[in-house]
Amino acid sequence: MYDLPSDLPRLRTLRTWHAMWVDRIDQAITTAERQKREQQQGEERRPPPPDWTLELGIGVGAPPTEVHTGDCYATGRRRRPITREQAVAALTEGIRACIHCRPDTALGML
Repeated sequence: MYDLPSDLPRLRTLRTWHAMWVDRIDQAITTAERQKREQQQGEERRPPPPDWTLELGIGVGAPPTEVHTGDCYATGRRRRPITREQAVAALTEGIRACIHCRPDTALGML
């Protein structure tokens, strides 16, 4: 059925070679299962996004630039979470509302 060699030394070599690959595959499966488990735990433990964020300007003491909803994809890296009251105050003070997530509409200010 299979084209295997008939002599014992070559059969033992094939057996060793295949056992080595089965071990490698088992290790890869173990690693993949661990990574999947860690990813699921990370997703379960991740805190929820804030309701509102304030995007900060560049440099020390620079004024904030935009108000965003907490799940806005256009928020830059320089941001901090703020409360609803702080978001309303920032918008009334003239800080620009993000044109993508429209926090002014979400806050009922338009």
